[in-house]
Amino acid sequence: MADKAILERWLKEAEEAYHQLNMGMQAKVFVDQNGERIEYNAATRGQLFSYIQDLRRQLGVGTAGSPLQVWM
Repeated sequence: MADKAILERWLKEAEEAYHQLNMGMQAKVFVDQNGERIEYNAATRGQLFSYIQDLRRQLGVGTAGSPLQVWM
């Protein structure tokens, strides 16, 4: 696992890329925690969101106060 400062930087970059996708900007290129280059676009928005959730989990951010998800 990467150190906290690196995870926080990656999270900030990923959240910015997600915001830009949601605002209708062009596809965003991001280098993930494994050093792999990934291009996100509207079709892969869910993968970017999952990556953000994984980074948040590793940092322990946004987990305590998160609303419960109900499955039926």
